[in-house]
Amino acid sequence: RKRPIPYLPRVIGVVTPPTGAVIRDILHRLRDRFPSRVLVWPVRVQGETSAAEVAAAIIGFNAMANPPDVIIVARGGGSLEDLWGFNEEIVVRAVAGSKIPIISAVGHETDTTLIDFVSDLRAPTPTAAAEKAVPVRADLVAETAALAARLERGLSRSMQERETRLKSAARALPRPDEILALARQRFDS
Repeated sequence: RKRPIPYLPRVIGVVTPPTGAVIRDILHRLRDRFPSRVLVWPVRVQGETSAAEVAAAIIGFNAMANPPDVIIVARGGGSLEDLWGFNEEIVVRAVAGSKIPIISAVGHETDTTLIDFVSDLRAPTPTAAAEKAVPVRADLVAETAALAARLERGLSRSMQERETRLKSAARALPRPDEILALARQRFDS
């Protein structure tokens, strides 16, 4: 069962080492597209403890009182051995059991790990994961401005139509002088 990736997440959780190109690329891309609050859960992404750390990070994000809206699990490319931690059962189960949608961004485009199959969305690179996590703010601003202009034109057109109908109805009514003329004649008489 795939969980939907939120269109505009307020908080993005990132499971990756806190230093290095991966987190810098993700933060840079998020800043360019739509600045968002990012929580980084530092883990090792290679070595004997990496699988346990990644699984603990996913479980930890899910246990937070105010969890992120989406989680990106990210690691740069490497050999099959380097990426093996993302094939471990503990990580796959943590991803599959997450209540929070997960974007898998492990390796490069040609790399595939087991968490790619259980995550809600697979990104070919960590940078692409950031792109999939948020829309482009400038596009949203432009679309909002276009919708506001369209709304304003519609309201203006609606007001003009009502004014025209009111003027038409007013023409069918007798003028106040004509209504009072008969009463005045009777009064004068």
